[in-house]
Amino acid sequence: MFLAISFPKFNLWGLAWLAPGLMLSTAVGKPGKIAFGLGFVAGLGHYLCSLYWLLLIPLRWHGVVAWLSLSIYMALFPAAWCWVCWRCYPKVKCLSRSGKIESGATHPFISTSQFQRIRWAVFCGAAWVAMELGIARIFTGFPWNLLGVSQYKLLPLIQIASVTGVYGVSFMVVWTSVAMACAVLMARHTRSTFSMFARELAAPFLGLATIIVFGYIKLSVPDFTGARLKVALIQPGIPQSVIWDANERTNRLHKLVELSNAALAERPDLLVWPEAALPPGMVGRTRDTQQLVTELVRSNQVWMVFGVIDTVGASNKIELNSAFFIDPNGDLISRYHKRRLVIFGEYMPGVQWLPFLKKLRAGGAGLGQGRVIVPFQMRQPRARIAPLICFEDVFPHLTRDSVDSETDFLLNLTNNGWFGKSAAQWQHAISALFRAIENGLPLVRCTNNGLTCWIDSGGRMHDVYFQGSTDIYEAGFKIVEIPLRSSIEKEHAQTIYNRYGDFFSWACAAITFAITAGSLRLPRSKK
Repeated sequence: MFLAISFPKFNLWGLAWLAPGLMLSTAVGKPGKIAFGLGFVAGLGHYLCSLYWLLLIPLRWHGVVAWLSLSIYMALFPAAWCWVCWRCYPKVKCLSRSGKIESGATHPFISTSQFQRIRWAVFCGAAWVAMELGIARIFTGFPWNLLGVSQYKLLPLIQIASVTGVYGVSFMVVWTSVAMACAVLMARHTRSTFSMFARELAAPFLGLATIIVFGYIKLSVPDFTGARLKVALIQPGIPQSVIWDANERTNRLHKLVELSNAALAERPDLLVWPEAALPPGMVGRTRDTQQLVTELVRSNQVWMVFGVIDTVGASNKIELNSAFFIDPNGDLISRYHKRRLVIFGEYMPGVQWLPFLKKLRAGGAGLGQGRVIVPFQMRQPRARIAPLICFEDVFPHLTRDSVDSETDFLLNLTNNGWFGKSAAQWQHAISALFRAIENGLPLVRCTNNGLTCWIDSGGRMHDVYFQGSTDIYEAGFKIVEIPLRSSIEKEHAQTIYNRYGDFFSWACAAITFAITAGSLRLPRSKK
């Protein structure tokens, strides 16, 4: 529960610093299968609560199945983490071969040296990072609500993501949490002094202090000194219950055009519509729609990006979740096809080998998958955009791959209308926030309903609400000004994470694998 309510909408981020230590304090001294089970129960409770919004999708039974199956699958990761940390706890003489504390024996936290406990707490942090690396990559990956994301409001702390990715924040939270658990258990079982308590926490607190100082220094650097790009973001607020209704296609288009005309009165450089703003076929096969979009950009001399279901292939037509890039003359310059699809939602896994599986999904086999990174290059004014669609912006490595040295900002087109007015919109946005810090670039989000905004390179969210409102879910438009890098800043502003990637998390994974493998070769305990 502490893990779940540390994320939006509760935002009780301080509880995230307690949860990992509490999980392990119940597991140490228990048999391995109990440690695994405790981690599983904790993970299951976390995901059942924090992913409740899956129950809100219009296809009710699909939502229930997705909620239960995804929560059970994700709970296996903290279960494995608990078992690995249990397995690699410093070997002490008070444990029997079954892993239980012998009658009259000292608690295992007390039977280890201070150095052993400090080393173990660091290992637990590294093992958590290895777990999150697996969450982001195994099968298609689902790095939603990674632990470090819960700290999004602590701007000085999370600047370390520019070096280590979000995984570095998770590492510090777990290291500190486990160290605090060790200190508290020491205090319970011994006549501890304040100096002993301070020694237990000195290492993680020193690490936190160093990171926070680094964060304050980074945040004190002025914003980009280049030009500013004026962007109009359209949020139509179309209910998901009618988004696939063929009878509503014309109404949807008219609503988009109406909002766009109001926004274009502000003379923006770029007009953006969200993911799947136009239904399948409305661009590729409908001349009236093509003419309408063309006239919109020509008459206002504006660049445009919009989401659409694109259709490719002459005989075997394949649909792809796409972003189209239109120049002020109304010409299609580039198109980007989504590279990371939502499992079950956008495709049925294994259907290429077992065709009958497509019958289990309402939409058949699903969408095709994009393979190529396609930047959008504006000529006048000059700006280079890295497009992302839907939840692609929760993947640190995929987002990093989309950025090159000339990229000015990230642009995410998404549709969170599937999940009503839930926490999903906020959870998605704060995960995306870390992509801005990791790559040292602004990130612009255009959504069907909440949360349309932009995030600067320091992780600060701008234009979150509509003017005069605190409702993120309504229909409307926003005019935002995105700072662009000068040519000199493009040469020197590349972050360490953007340059070297997940070196920190892979190092943590290697350490975790090596120490765990070593522990399996040794007896777990002695009498």
